Order: sequence, then structure tokens, then C-alpha cells
Amino acid sequence: MMRITVSDVMTKQVVAVEQDTPFKDVARMLVANGISAMPVLDSDGRVIGVVSEGDLMRKEEFREQYHGESYQPSLRTRLRRKVTDRSEDGGTKAAADTAAGLMTAPAVTVAPHASTVRAARLMDEYGVKRLVVVNEEGRLEGVVSRRDLLRTYLCDDEEIRRRVVAGITPRDRWNDRDGIIVEVHDGIVTLSGYIDRRSQAAAAARTAERLDGVVDVHEDLVWRRDDILELPFTWDRP
Repeated sequence: MMRITVSDVMTKQVVAVEQDTPFKDVARMLVANGISAMPVLDSDGRVIGVVSEGDLMRKEEFREQYHGESYQPSLRTRLRRKVTDRSEDGGTKAAADTAAGLMTAPAVTVAPHASTVRAARLMDEYGVKRLVVVNEEGRLEGVVSRRDLLRTYLCDDEEIRRRVVAGITPRDRWNDRDGIIVEVHDGIVTLSGYIDRRSQAAAAARTAERLDGVVDVHEDLVWRRDDILELPFTWDRP
């Protein structure tokens, strides 16, 4: 069964910054490259965090708040900053002048061989829009974003059909009279035809559901024999 992995959809040309890069240089790199965040690397090239526009803006808010400017962050913003913006050395991001001090650490990472489903779950779990892709040594391989993951659903219908058919055992594929017919329209897979056992229908549906790029599966198979054991419902009275 073919699965789309993170390495298939990730962006491999990634702008990164070293940990001792000054604040202004970090800002210039973000603006010049039209990006909102970038990985931070240590002296060995390993990913140690991510620095974003939001990290830099918190420092600017701090400067304006404590240097007599008219701008005042909301009470919620100030309280959140006090709670969450502490760095390892006991200072604050607002007082930091390098990428290492400004960054959010640790970075939320994923392996290049991980499935796109795994990547999507990590994004949802951590509430982030992108993941840094690292190898086993923690070195940068790329970045995968929500937009990259959505590309898996743009797979050609004929390619999806080919993958579904390839995942169905040869004896269950369509022949002169019996077998499974696979049709795909806009990523929606429809399984129809006549087969011997109900378990064959269930297996074919599972095969299609697990394939990347499949939006939905409609199972309309007719089977002759129910070989899936269904236990009768019993009510245990006290």
C-alpha cells in the first residue's frame, strides 16, 4: 500500500538562522524572504527552536511599553508574557538580543519518513501551522506546512484509483462476473460489484480509507456470505 510521507510534500529549501544571530538580522531575514518563522540551529547544525514574527513583536511591545511610547499591550498580553516568555536563564524574550533568546523552544519536529497523517496530528496537538523536519541526528531536513499537507488531496483521480486497485488482493478484483469495481471522482472512492464474503468488502474499504489523497469511501458491494461474526445484543439485568 502506497503512503505519502512528509518527505514527499515538505519544502526542502529552508531559510534557517544560527543561534547567535542578532535581533535585527533575524528581522531582516524574515522580511527579505517573506516568511513568518524559521528554525534556529546550534553550532552543530541541529535544530534547537523556532523564531517567528511573534517572538520579535513581543520584544518590540516590551520596548514600547517601558520606553514611554503611547502603545500599551492589553492586560491579557502582558500577563501571558510574564507567564510564558521566560527563558532558561531566568530572563525574558523581551530582553533577548539573539535568535537563541528570542526563539520558542523546543521546536515541534517530525521525521521525514513519518506519514502526513502523523504530521497533521502533531500540528493539531501543538496548535502550530508548520513542523520542522529533522533527521535522526536532529539536523534540518525541511519544513512541512498545513498547505503542504493539503496537497495530498490534490492527487489525480486515476492515480488514486490505481493505488486502491493495487491494494485489493488479485482474487477480489473484477473479472467476468464477480469482483470489486473501483471508481474515483474528486477523491471520493466508490466500491461496487459482487463478491463472495462480507469480510472482503470490509477489507477493500479499509484499504481505500487508509490511502493518502482519499477524501471519502462509499462502499456499495453486494456479498453472498456473511463471514463476520456478529454477537447478539444482550441486556444484563441487575
